[in-house]
Amino acid sequence: MTAFYGDFQALFGVDLEVAAGEIVAIIGANGAGKSTLLKAITGLVPARSDSVRFEGQPIGGRAAHQILSLGVAMVPEGRRLFSSLTVEENLLLGRYRRRSGPWALERVYALFPVLGERRHAPSTSLSGGQQQMAAIGRALMANPKLLICDEMSLGLAPVVIKTIYDALPAIVAEGITLVVVEQDVGLAMRVSHRLYCLQEGRVSLAGRSQELSREQVSAAYFGV
Repeated sequence: MTAFYGDFQALFGVDLEVAAGEIVAIIGANGAGKSTLLKAITGLVPARSDSVRFEGQPIGGRAAHQILSLGVAMVPEGRRLFSSLTVEENLLLGRYRRRSGPWALERVYALFPVLGERRHAPSTSLSGGQQQMAAIGRALMANPKLLICDEMSLGLAPVVIKTIYDALPAIVAEGITLVVVEQDVGLAMRVSHRLYCLQEGRVSLAGRSQELSREQVSAAYFGV
């Protein structure tokens, strides 16, 4: 995959694969191209039709709502909740392109009980961790096959990060495949089956997370 912002090239022949049922982590320094890659996959940045394939079908360049309808949902960096809506109203927006499946309000509330307790509260009254849970819940409401999460732990306390990542096995158990962009390299290696490192818009390292050494990851991350 290649990707551009006008005349500026952000991705240079990035090639990655995600198998059903996996958790794949993507790491890299700021400006490495991680968010651009996610946006290209989900239709927010232009991409050639054959540069993104989902279940064997070329989906590159399709509109974001069409890609969501196929079963690809994203939890964006910064949560992006609607400040004028309650927690529950934000979750219900996830049903806009809903597919059939197990995820509904009560299932999300079972995964993150605090959201159920605060369902009628304004989304602005939630803590950062609770807002992240709401953003994940909103994406799950679409019943995706592939859930892409951009910087879930950014700015959160360790205890909150643990709560969120502890929920991932329950999500995968429902048949959802996960792609996680994560700033915490150690956490990314622990939770994922496979890992890709990006540097300056290129893949600098790829492999099974448990087989990669810290030295390999550090060299790929910093380009040394």
